[in-house]
Amino acid sequence: MNSDQSASVVFAAGKGSRMVGYGGNKTLLPLLPDASIYEGKRPLLLEVLENLPSGPKGIVVHHHADEVRKATEGFGASYLFQAVTNGTGGAILAAVPFLESLLQQFVIITMGDVPLICRETYRRLIEQLNGHELVVLAFDPKDRAQYGMLEMEGSRVLRIVEWKYWRSFSSRRMSCLRFCNAGVYAAEREVLLRYLDRLAQQPHRVEKERGGRLVTIEEYFLTDLVELMSSDDLRVGVVLASEEEVSGVDTPEALRLVQARYARRG
Repeated sequence: MNSDQSASVVFAAGKGSRMVGYGGNKTLLPLLPDASIYEGKRPLLLEVLENLPSGPKGIVVHHHADEVRKATEGFGASYLFQAVTNGTGGAILAAVPFLESLLQQFVIITMGDVPLICRETYRRLIEQLNGHELVVLAFDPKDRAQYGMLEMEGSRVLRIVEWKYWRSFSSRRMSCLRFCNAGVYAAEREVLLRYLDRLAQQPHRVEKERGGRLVTIEEYFLTDLVELMSSDDLRVGVVLASEEEVSGVDTPEALRLVQARYARRG
């Protein structure tokens, strides 16, 4: 199975609300800081794009979309506008026209703020599709904290369970939670499209703070695809990476850590 014959969808729509003092697109934060951690060279998103297999790339955009386009213009990517930031499921739904246009059989779904995931790991995700319709990238953390966990039966992934649910599991069911979700996937393109039709029919009602008040909005969760496919007896597998490799950037502290790890790589 040739990973170079796959396509990729990269989520780069978010503002990064916890990046205090930064108003730009989170995926354009620098890996090589200069005057501050928010200023410098080598945007996170460029590192992600260069580590992905060759093949068509679709970038989901929203916040500062023009800046994302300008920063990535050399990659020949398609830009997929997510009109409403309605979750990771909403981001992949925004990519449906791009997915429908492809000839490639396999698709990687990743995020623009996980720059330390290496080419070999993306290759392993694609290779694992030999025998699976969907593959989840996961890691075994030092501390489970509040991560979403993979509930498994043997080597088969049944569903991804968020912390607010798994924290109250019985000890027997807790024993089925083996790894944490890294938020990166590989899928058979035609199967993915079929299940995106179903994902679009099951939004979640979520309370969010907007303008200083709580409002209820509809969001779509990409993680729902795992249970939808598994419930239909499709094969959902897993590939493991180190906790360091899948580090994402959600806070200034996380950005400093990723910048330091990148510097150590040389």
